[in-house]
This record gives sequence, structure tokens and C-alpha cells, in this order.
Amino acid sequence: MANTVLYMSMSLDGFIAGPNETDENGLGDGGSRLHEWVFPPEGGANAQIVDEFMSTGAVIAGRGTFEPAEGWHGDHHGGVPIWVLSRRPMPAWARDMSAVHYTNDIAAAFRDARQAAGDKDVLVHGAATAQRAIAAALLDEIEIHLIPVLLAEGRRLFEHLGSPRRELERIRVLPGEDGVTHLRYRIRY
Repeated sequence: MANTVLYMSMSLDGFIAGPNETDENGLGDGGSRLHEWVFPPEGGANAQIVDEFMSTGAVIAGRGTFEPAEGWHGDHHGGVPIWVLSRRPMPAWARDMSAVHYTNDIAAAFRDARQAAGDKDVLVHGAATAQRAIAAALLDEIEIHLIPVLLAEGRRLFEHLGSPRRELERIRVLPGEDGVTHLRYRIRY
């Protein structure tokens, strides 16, 4: 069965976006620094990680991730199905995207995405989605791309995680290029 994996770039001080995050400034001031590693030269560790997350079989994202990205024009990771968690209906501009499914039922989204992914992983996008998935014991793994920068302010990945405490099992530490470190953990429920 597919693993559900959050892939998230994060500053050393725990931020996934800089301050002043808006629809027009999606990653906040200085937040684009967190994703510079995603366009790596061939053959390195960063390229290996990009290949991993681009080979997923389905995507689950929150509306706050999906809509500012314009739904990736309906084609994320080679056209795999995308589940969008939202309390709002699908916007008109996304209705022609046949791979996109809007739902407010997180358990159903994870179930359906796992089924669609087959033996491939399900990529999970967004801090709020990850926090909800952890609270519901639906997220299997977390892959943090630790970026050697201190943003000092912005939005933190686990700002509103809540209880109970969760232990993590380290699966991998992979040094990447330009000081990036890729850390992968399995969540113990």
C-alpha cells in the first residue's frame, strides 16, 4: 500500500514561508530561498529527492496550497490525481481539471489517494494539511529538506500541531548540495 509522505522545505529555525505571505507573495519575503534546491544539477542527492517526489502516484493538498498555485494547471506530477482538502466548493477555473477532486473529508481523501497511487507514494502538500493528517493518524512519513538559512520570522511548519506528542523514527539523513540536508522520518502512532 502507498505511503503518505509530506515533503517540505524548511529553514533551520523552522519556517516554511517568510513573513508577509499573500496570494501574490506566496512564500513570503525571502521564502523562495527555501526552494532553490529543487532545480538541481543532474546526479546529486537533491536530484534524487526531486525524482522521488516527482514519481508519486497521487497528491493531497490543502486549498491554501492548491489555489495560489493555480492548481498546477491540473497537471501535477505527470497528471496523477489530486485531492484538495477544502470546506469551500471547487472554484470554476478548476472544474475542467479532470484529475482534481475537492473534499472536506480528510479520511476519504487519504483512502482514495492511497488507492489511486497503487504502490507509489502519495505526496502531501501544505502545513495545515499535514497537521490535520497527523492529528488523524493518516500521515506516514515526513521528509524535511532542511535549508541552511535562518528566516527569523514567517510561518512555521508545526505551529498548530496540538496533542498528543508523536515520536518519530529516523529513516534517512541525506546530505544534499549547497548545504541542504534531507531528513526522512516515519511517524509512530
